[in-house]
Amino acid sequence: MTRTAGQHESQSREFRSLAQLYSALQAEEQESPGGFAEHVVPGEGPIGAPLMLVGEQPGDQEDLAGKPFVGPAGRLLDACLQDVGIDRSRIFVTNAVKRFKFAPRGKRRLHQAPNAGDIKHYRWWLDKEIDLVGPRVIVSLGGTALKALTGKAALGPVRGHVLDRGDQKVLPTIHPSYLFRFRDKAERDRERERFEHDLASARELAAR
Repeated sequence: MTRTAGQHESQSREFRSLAQLYSALQAEEQESPGGFAEHVVPGEGPIGAPLMLVGEQPGDQEDLAGKPFVGPAGRLLDACLQDVGIDRSRIFVTNAVKRFKFAPRGKRRLHQAPNAGDIKHYRWWLDKEIDLVGPRVIVSLGGTALKALTGKAALGPVRGHVLDRGDQKVLPTIHPSYLFRFRDKAERDRERERFEHDLASARELAAR
């Protein structure tokens, strides 16, 4: 995905609200190449939220609903947040890539992982979104979010460690969809416990 002339013009503008930011991005995305769903899926949550969660990209259900994390991974995330005492309505939830990337298979739309160009394309918009929300702590959910936020490609060595990102701290962890990979319940429960530990650490860090 390449940057358009219109996008260059928008990146010289100052946005006073998230609504203005998302509107400008949606207007420019009309000229973007195929392979993505039509609509930008905005982030959700209050301005000034001390904690922000950044995922990979919207999925099929998120694209249809126009909201982040409402599909299976989102429902699992909600359960994990509840387990560790985080009120989703008081945090900000968004994605590194703002549109659903997919491959059509008949009537189905199969998820396609964003590539480095996709991450780069949306990085400026993510940065502006973070500036407008103003979180103290950002949880990067999965490798795509980690790459977008820090430039780091490998999640394993930094998972659960606090990284500096200017005015914010970044705590990398897995994307909740990773938990669906485990068929063995005991193993899945162990990984969920570890994920929830990461979320609890972010909660404590944001409360300082």
